[in-house]
Amino acid sequence: MTGTSDGAPEPTHQAPEAPDTAEDIAAAWERERPGTPVASIGIVTPVWQLAKLLGDDRRRVLARAGVDAATLDLLSVLRRSGPPYTLSTRELARRSLVTAGAVSQRVARAEREGLINRAPAGTRPRTVLVTLTAAGHELVEITVDRVLRREAELLAGLTPAQQQDLAALLRVFLRDVQDRVGDHGLTQVGQG
Repeated sequence: MTGTSDGAPEPTHQAPEAPDTAEDIAAAWERERPGTPVASIGIVTPVWQLAKLLGDDRRRVLARAGVDAATLDLLSVLRRSGPPYTLSTRELARRSLVTAGAVSQRVARAEREGLINRAPAGTRPRTVLVTLTAAGHELVEITVDRVLRREAELLAGLTPAQQQDLAALLRVFLRDVQDRVGDHGLTQVGQG
């Protein structure tokens, strides 16, 4: 270490160490606990890391667009339903894979923001219909374009064939894990 003119040691600036790779983690567990099954680390650890990176990136894209993930999910479900972009709250809950309470909160927030309208169904007064407004339609169009363009950029390191292979493997893996844990109700990453 060298010193400064007043004799104090100069601070050393080192780049932060890279975190352990999945391979490093698996090798360490094999070394420390021989016989421990570590094959899952090479798959599960990168999936968790990707989920965090992709989730954080999507939140940044949505923040720049001025919309949160729950609102975009609501608007997207309505937009994908086709004209007249109207669904019951029950159908919204089913398609969004969230509870009726969560849909109710999302609908209330989106209505306050002028993104949807809600009204009772004519013949079924207990059924509430939710319709995308022009402002909601415009917001979902712009935001979905931004999100999907960004995700395409993030996938650009894979060839189209690799993307198709990965998508197929992830579908198989997801279905099998859902069956094994007995949970087919998915939500946004990090939400229960």
